[in-house]
Amino acid sequence: MEIAQVSTGICHNERSDIQDGIMSTQRFTEIYDAYYKRVYKYICYRINNHYAAEEICSHVFEVVISKYNSFSPQRSNFEVWLFAIARNAVTDYFRSQKKRMTFSLDSILDLFQPKSSPEEIVIRDDSHEELFKALAKLSDKERHIIAMKYAAGLKNAEIAELLGVSGSNIGVVLYRCLKKLQKELEKGGFHYEG
Repeated sequence: MEIAQVSTGICHNERSDIQDGIMSTQRFTEIYDAYYKRVYKYICYRINNHYAAEEICSHVFEVVISKYNSFSPQRSNFEVWLFAIARNAVTDYFRSQKKRMTFSLDSILDLFQPKSSPEEIVIRDDSHEELFKALAKLSDKERHIIAMKYAAGLKNAEIAELLGVSGSNIGVVLYRCLKKLQKELEKGGFHYEG
């Protein structure tokens, strides 16, 4: 089997990855190891429930196994295909819940403060409430884009492909969202020291 690392993930030789319409165990292991954390963070970020996120993440990888033979590199890259599955799973979750929920920012905060002291944890926890209030003022689309960018780690072009808009549009939306968040946080007395 030919395998080469590329910037967007793992490139593969399709004939050896699929036998009788079933993905090889080796290929699934490569995909799972490469993408599990990012998919899980994205889902957790969107639904703010670690237990449900684990269930949904498992479902996403089940869909990857069952639909892998329908993936076409000519239509989109693998990451875009995978996160479209994750996005659809999150949408299904929200539909099943019949209510609107917010998402967790633990993953984005961990990017900035991966190893916090006890003092930093107390300060951060005090800031969570203000951050959630500020995020609640964003639209669903804006929260979704922030989740794709910071929790899933997707590039603007990949987010744009998923949402069917231009990469520059995503950049503008992100910039405006972050400015809105900053303004709302400053209204609440939070000031970034950086």
